Amino acid sequence: MKKLHPTLLRWLLPCMALAMAGCTSFAAEDPGDTDALRAFTESMAERHGMDAEQLTRLLVDDARHQSDIIDAITRPAEALPWYRYRAIFLTEARVNEGVAFMNTHAEILEAVQQEYGVPPAIVTAIIGVETFYGRYRGQHRVIDALRTLGFGYPPREAFFRRELEAFLLLAQEEGFDPREPRGSYAGAMGVPQFISSSYRAYAVDFDGDGRRDLFNSMADAIGSVGHYFAQHRWRAGEPVAIPARPDRPVDEALLSADLRPRHTVAELQAAGVNFDQPLDPGAGARLLVLDADGGDEHWVTLHNFYVITRYNHSPLYAMAVYQLAQALEASDP
Repeated sequence: MKKLHPTLLRWLLPCMALAMAGCTSFAAEDPGDTDALRAFTESMAERHGMDAEQLTRLLVDDARHQSDIIDAITRPAEALPWYRYRAIFLTEARVNEGVAFMNTHAEILEAVQQEYGVPPAIVTAIIGVETFYGRYRGQHRVIDALRTLGFGYPPREAFFRRELEAFLLLAQEEGFDPREPRGSYAGAMGVPQFISSSYRAYAVDFDGDGRRDLFNSMADAIGSVGHYFAQHRWRAGEPVAIPARPDRPVDEALLSADLRPRHTVAELQAAGVNFDQPLDPGAGARLLVLDADGGDEHWVTLHNFYVITRYNHSPLYAMAVYQLAQALEASDP
């Protein structure tokens, strides 16, 4: 059995504990018409002027607890070692489809880069990792996912109740039936897989038709990814990550589960971390060690890498997006 690197273990153990709790304590029971659901509908009615009876019918009579959603959230792909996670997203098919996507939507991607400073390959890679360029958007009704996790998954029920609130407000604001949208097991939806709060905060009407439509408008989907990155302070023209070559055993003090670049380039260099690309010594940096198939893989990640993790709080996700973007740029004629 392949040994996991200590850094990966520190990040993975909380996920494993959460998964074990999910399998034993709240795997499949339908919470039904609980006091919590009733209190939620009354709160929505009081704070947002919604009809409590209609909300009750929606959340108690229509929306359904789905045990497979609980199963899915307790075994996320991000719990895999890097060499297995990478193999999911860095495939010939995903690169080829990504190049075709970039060619098809070149004008929109260029406009998004002009507006927000985010390169076409990064925007495309996000959509490629999330939904295979819009092809696979999830099969769960969003209302079912958020009801299930908000009232049947104690470790994160507060978060998912907030997302359910945001979803109901979003449906009201954008004028769609909350029973219709489908998405991921966690309630992410549309081509770029925005959760409800992100949809409300960051989606843009990039095609100018008066609607922010992440389901049917590729311009809105692409523009919204660019806007999301800009709002999280993407720095145009700056690097994302570069390979590193430690010349001595890595100091454990440099390894942290915190995704922010807490050290500086100069501090990493002083600790024996070498890299070929010249960087500003004072720039924020983080040493990342990944569990590659042939041994440890070392990277120095920078501010823009951290920005990618704002989309999904996982260094594996951010590295997959970055490497897919690199592959797209290398393959684009």
